[in-house]
Amino acid sequence: MSKLDVILIPDRRLRQVCEPVTKVDGAVRRTLDDMLETMYAAPGIGLAAPQVGVMKRMLVIDITREGEPKQPYFFINPKVVWASEEVSTYQEGCLSIPEYYEDVERPARVRVEYVDHDGSEQEIVAEGLLSTCLQHEIDHLNGVLFIDYISRLKRERVMKKFIKRAKSVA
Repeated sequence: MSKLDVILIPDRRLRQVCEPVTKVDGAVRRTLDDMLETMYAAPGIGLAAPQVGVMKRMLVIDITREGEPKQPYFFINPKVVWASEEVSTYQEGCLSIPEYYEDVERPARVRVEYVDHDGSEQEIVAEGLLSTCLQHEIDHLNGVLFIDYISRLKRERVMKKFIKRAKSVA
């Protein structure tokens, strides 16, 4: 396994819709394992493939707390097939928008169909933090960022900051 570079806004790849994974093979599994290592090192609780420059519909999540046994989830071609009308609000952050957090309202529960690390079709009903994290990461696969759910003024402010940072690094 190896750690990958996480791309930051305003990188255009974060706004692209990802392609489905057509075959779960060794290369896909290695990428997922590398994504998991990258997420743990960040540290984070979720990471979508486009955040490491891989434009495929896959993501990893582990919402366990520090000191608890790790329980990673691998999602390939995840699709929300149901969302509750009830909503919940969590303070979200993103490895591609470091050190920026905002409250985001999303459906409290979702049912997601996906393919797992072994290539088997699965379904999960998620609530709480797992539901929020799943929706956040699936958004990445569709070119949507959590800042798209906040006010235009706040979004423009954070984008301006990161555009300035990107220019100073280039």
